[in-house]
Amino acid sequence: MANIWARILVGALTILVAVGYKNYRDLSAPGKRPDLDNNAYWGPTLKEPYRENKAILPFDISVKPEVIEDLISQLSRPLKAQAPLEGVGFQYGFNANELAKVVKYWRDTYLPKWSEREQYLKKLDHYQTEIQGLKIHFIHAKPSQVKGQKPKKVLPLLLMHGWPGTVREFYDFIPLLTTPSDKSDYVFEVIAPSLPGYGWSQGSSKTGFGVAQVAVVMRNLMLRVGFDKFLVQGGDWGSIIGSNVASLFPENVLGYHSNMCGNNSPMGQLKMVLASFFPSWFVDSEYADFYKGLGHLFSTIMEEMGYAHIQASKPDTIGNALIDNPTGLASYILEKFSTWTNTGFRSLPDGGLTKRFTYDQLLDNVMIYYVTNSITTSMRLYSESMVASQLALAVDSLPIKAKAGCTRFAHEIIHVSDSVLANKFPNLVHSSHHRDGGHFPAFELPQQLYDDFVSFVQKANFS
Repeated sequence: MANIWARILVGALTILVAVGYKNYRDLSAPGKRPDLDNNAYWGPTLKEPYRENKAILPFDISVKPEVIEDLISQLSRPLKAQAPLEGVGFQYGFNANELAKVVKYWRDTYLPKWSEREQYLKKLDHYQTEIQGLKIHFIHAKPSQVKGQKPKKVLPLLLMHGWPGTVREFYDFIPLLTTPSDKSDYVFEVIAPSLPGYGWSQGSSKTGFGVAQVAVVMRNLMLRVGFDKFLVQGGDWGSIIGSNVASLFPENVLGYHSNMCGNNSPMGQLKMVLASFFPSWFVDSEYADFYKGLGHLFSTIMEEMGYAHIQASKPDTIGNALIDNPTGLASYILEKFSTWTNTGFRSLPDGGLTKRFTYDQLLDNVMIYYVTNSITTSMRLYSESMVASQLALAVDSLPIKAKAGCTRFAHEIIHVSDSVLANKFPNLVHSSHHRDGGHFPAFELPQQLYDDFVSFVQKANFS
């Protein structure tokens, strides 16, 4: 009888191992490239057949004086915000006392010198072209060379921002990329678009315009400006869209670098859970403090991701509330530049806003959303991407074949370890951890991000 039970047990274990192995193999197997229309039309409905205007034209970002005058008038209304609770900083959101200071500075100091700020925003070259029915704005920054020195190799770079950022994040980062440095054998020709629906780029008129579809537009933009091989760098949505570009178009992407690498494939999600319970299996002990486990992830979702839920479900509701409401717009956007720069800033009465940024920098970013009336269209990306979950899963299951570099700044909300990233990034040649910085490193620590990026490029050796 004992032998019979032993055989049954061995048989059951064999079946479990076989099923487990099959499930593991299914989870870890690379997905198939989804069938996407690379020429899909996303503009408003036309009476005539669509003909794409492929011209690349200089773009004037000037703001009409009456817009500034009206903004000053709106900011001159009494601020009726409720006083914060006693002893509360930014734990409940944007502190009303700090908001009053921001509004006063905006109205009395920033806007009177708007012509100066506008000229600053114009110091980089702005262009516009039409891609798949959408007017896409982008900065095109060409590299310089040093006379008398051996010319640096030039690599094209697609540089992408996220929400609630804009191309303004890159104004100190781009000059580092385009200027020759002893730290790199390369110099970069930068294309930095406003994502569709953000800033000066037109948003889709149709549903279904999620991350994968944006990735197609971004790749087509690079082809339009003449680059069929290029690097990608981004954080936030720029990281996710860039990952999609690299996954969907390996023939075009030389390398991928991100300050927010992720792995949303089924295997990646499984390893994230396992890493929470068995961190020593997945994390180098030297950087164990970067990876805080499932409890931290859950509390972060509960405390900091409410905005994502409403933007993924009712973007137009919150968007309508912020239209022609500059005070509300500033409060909604700038709160993220406090908490996402360092969650410890929540306990400060001023949210630590000026510990890393100036009011001018922050208001430049807010102004781009305000003068283009793009807050609603920017938030729709959350909704459209969440709806297209099956497509997203298919793309997430595609490995990035290009050489990749992943960097982590200490105060980013969540980090993903190399072992969790492994099946998504089989060619990860650069991985780093920084003891400073948060979610917006190009804005906050441009030199540090540049050093990390060129370190990746040097290791990758794109000769």
